Amino acid sequence: MAINMNEIIKAMKERRSIRKFKSDMPAKEDIAQIVDAGLYAANGMGRQATVTIAVTDKKLRDKISEANRKIGGWKEGFDPFYNAPVILIVLAEKDWRNRVYDGSLVMGNMMLAAHSLGLGSIWIHRAKEEFELDEYKDLLKSLGIEGEWEGIGHCAVGYADCELPKPAERKDGRVFWVE
Repeated sequence: MAINMNEIIKAMKERRSIRKFKSDMPAKEDIAQIVDAGLYAANGMGRQATVTIAVTDKKLRDKISEANRKIGGWKEGFDPFYNAPVILIVLAEKDWRNRVYDGSLVMGNMMLAAHSLGLGSIWIHRAKEEFELDEYKDLLKSLGIEGEWEGIGHCAVGYADCELPKPAERKDGRVFWVE
């Protein structure tokens, strides 16, 4: 079913970062649709210089969470992914000048897609620092991902275990028309 523009704008206005997830795993088909939405993000010169690693394996998910916690400097036991069972990691070619922009657009598409499927999401940083570590470079190699990559972000996904947060007031004075 095609989504009309009003539904897309509505999703943009309603989507919020979720900071409490149920441990229930979303359907693989839903995860695949979210990843696919990321593949259709706008990208500089049509280069498609990003990759996404979809992590649903709990052992690897927990290992990445612990590395992220240490990098962030939080106390032991804190989960920077807020119990989300799915971590979609976006990386971009390290030498591509538009890597952060392209990867950010992938992240945005995936967060909107998750919302449209009734799932919660949140962007979690520190993917850059993780993928500078040898063990995560080795993970890329084990997946057959060649070359030099920079981590852009983690899209943590799952079923929200909370009310959808209310939007913050939009600040005035952020739009200037030149007609």
